[in-house]
Amino acid sequence: MNEDMLSIFAKLPTLTTERMIMRKMLVSDYKDMFEYSCRPETSRYLLWKPHESPKFSKRYLSYLQGQYRDENFYDFALEDKTTKKMIGTCGFTNFDLENNAAEVGYVLNPDYWGRGLAPEALNRLMRFGFSELRLHRLVARIIDENTASKRVAEKCGFRHESTHKDSLLVKGEYRTVCEYAILVSEYLSQTHIK
Repeated sequence: MNEDMLSIFAKLPTLTTERMIMRKMLVSDYKDMFEYSCRPETSRYLLWKPHESPKFSKRYLSYLQGQYRDENFYDFALEDKTTKKMIGTCGFTNFDLENNAAEVGYVLNPDYWGRGLAPEALNRLMRFGFSELRLHRLVARIIDENTASKRVAEKCGFRHESTHKDSLLVKGEYRTVCEYAILVSEYLSQTHIK
């Protein structure tokens, strides 16, 4: 993969799973985004604080339109196929082009937790990353206490590689971060991943 490959995100492709459409986030998603982003349990183990108002979510989504245009943002909205509601996000938080690797991240509306939707979205992102972007390695960095997120990564074939004690200062508190990873060869050897 090289920098030219990142131009694919200037016009974000649409990916589909059994129950979701993975697409560009739109300003019109702001009410759906606020619905889950305002809840403390959503961002408990993330770097950002709960959104304070629907207007804040709308401003944030407006800002992201420019990031998409500048090819600086690689995150997909997760849209429920049945309700057409945006229920979270899944995407690449950054790329390490020199080493043909990327970091992944995912957030889901708590009302949809426990239904297997996060692994479903992550599996599709992995297929996109390994098959279409030709990445060699994917990484997920997860705050140690976030057992649900660890389970998602493990269900998708990621393995725990390292633990970094008190390595991240988040909201005034040092947090231990666990690093999970999967290589393209490991991904291809897993028959349960389509």
